[in-house]
Amino acid sequence: MGKKFKKNGFRISVMGCILTVLFLFSQVPASADISAAKKWINDEFQPSTLSQNEQLAEMEWFIKVAAPFKGMAIKVVSETIPTHEYESKVLTKAFYEITGIKVTHDLIQEGDVIEKLQIQMQSGKNVFDAYVNDSDLIGTHSRYGHVVNLTDWMAGEGKDVTLPTLDVDDFMGKSFTTGPDGKLYQLPDQQFANLYWFRYDWFNRADFKKKFKERYGYELGVPVNWSAYEDIAEFFSEDVTEIDGKAIYGHMDYGKKAPDLGWRFTDAWLSMAGAGDKGIPNGKPVDEWGIRVDENNRPVGSSVSRGGAANGPAAKYSLRKYMEWLRKYAPPGALGMDFYQSLPSLAKGNVAQQIFWYTAFTADMVKKGTPVVNDDGTPKWRMAPSPHGPYWEEGMKLGYQDCGSWTLLKSTPVDRRKAAWLFAQFCVSKTVSLKKTHVGLTPIRDSDINHQSFTDRAPKLGGLVEFYRSPARVAWTPTGTNVPDYPKLAQLWWQNIGEAVAGEVTVSTAMNNLAKEQDKILGRIERAGVQGDKGPKLNPKKDESYWLNKPGSPKAKLANEKPQGETLNYDKLLQAWKEGRVK
Repeated sequence: MGKKFKKNGFRISVMGCILTVLFLFSQVPASADISAAKKWINDEFQPSTLSQNEQLAEMEWFIKVAAPFKGMAIKVVSETIPTHEYESKVLTKAFYEITGIKVTHDLIQEGDVIEKLQIQMQSGKNVFDAYVNDSDLIGTHSRYGHVVNLTDWMAGEGKDVTLPTLDVDDFMGKSFTTGPDGKLYQLPDQQFANLYWFRYDWFNRADFKKKFKERYGYELGVPVNWSAYEDIAEFFSEDVTEIDGKAIYGHMDYGKKAPDLGWRFTDAWLSMAGAGDKGIPNGKPVDEWGIRVDENNRPVGSSVSRGGAANGPAAKYSLRKYMEWLRKYAPPGALGMDFYQSLPSLAKGNVAQQIFWYTAFTADMVKKGTPVVNDDGTPKWRMAPSPHGPYWEEGMKLGYQDCGSWTLLKSTPVDRRKAAWLFAQFCVSKTVSLKKTHVGLTPIRDSDINHQSFTDRAPKLGGLVEFYRSPARVAWTPTGTNVPDYPKLAQLWWQNIGEAVAGEVTVSTAMNNLAKEQDKILGRIERAGVQGDKGPKLNPKKDESYWLNKPGSPKAKLANEKPQGETLNYDKLLQAWKEGRVK
């Protein structure tokens, strides 16, 4: 026991003080200096778009600016994908050794991330110091006022901890995280698109090409429209049926009534059908959720009777097609799978195509030894633009792009917010980002995707590099600003659509209920006044014909819902991308 003294009424343990000091020093690694930075730059953070001297200069800035926060322990959270696993396992360690700030990076499912975010926004209590939160919530964040406006933060309170070489204009997803006011609310950390996936080797087989042309009258290739996609699904499921004695299928999807079924649709399925209006990054005035906004960007309704399109002809058509394809052309059991259970299916090598595949899983699909990778490491598959439905028009978004982005909340104490902001910037800094992109294959910077290392690697990535280097990428965008409360509205989708998929209600009833329930929530937000003049202001109901007879969305039923199938030659498409053309 240590010798004790009594002073001013307090008993002070000398030994206790010494142990406390030693403990505090033990929490800050001795290598929290430039030598640690040099080690990480040499051993891990290669390649980089920066020279090693430039990387070192960035790390010197982090060391200097992080000094007041040395010894602090912070917590951040994200969904579980390879990119975030790298951040959690590798970048937290590097950041700790370089700056002395200890970061716990939790990995949980996307729905749980949103739940934690909601808890903090509603309670005002700090749950996490930063979130990697999808930019799908940009309409929520820009309206409620719970999230730190990064444009003002970087110029004001957070200026002293904002990386001079951050180069916000280098981020491809900057427009996705910008609110209607032109302010940046989130900083992109990773992004991936939902593209068309297909077996390039099967599509190039002379016998299959000949047989397909004889039956359908046009070439087997990348489908431009849903008619061609359906023909290809039918061809492989019903005509080819097996390859090398193994049953094969023309389509893959999932249908379990679970929260991720909602993502399947809110992630732009209706826009692929053509339900919304023209506009990039999102349709205006009607977006891919079927929500209409007025000239002041205030949501005015989801139902056709209010000028929305969530229960319009295109929305109902898209749900019918999804259900039909799932039952007729997908492998057994797909109807009962959720998002996570369906992921390994393509790697088994028994599916010809998938209309809706996230490029986030490219890393898993290029692993040697899987049935869909050749012995030389090149993929047997390719990715291409998703086909569009019969209501789609030139100038509309073509699909969804996830943009997981660093998000700071005002309820986080400023010192913890600053430390978390430093880690967020570390994860996307030019010193780190190119290596991280090679690990997770979720590019965020133009400078990274255009680096020579990706030119060299492109042949083994099935079109990912060409897609992200092309102007085509701008037609794939996240949920936009028309959605005023993503957490509240998103849960309606899987519940209502799940009832239709399970056969509990008709397609028409499901989409009518969805639109009605979305309008109820918009109405509650309006009455509560919590979003002020940025919030919903519902249109009065009118006969649906009033809106259906107007130009744009909601769109009246087409006379011909299945036009002639149209395909593209993939190699010509790839060349167009390389030359900077969309098609």
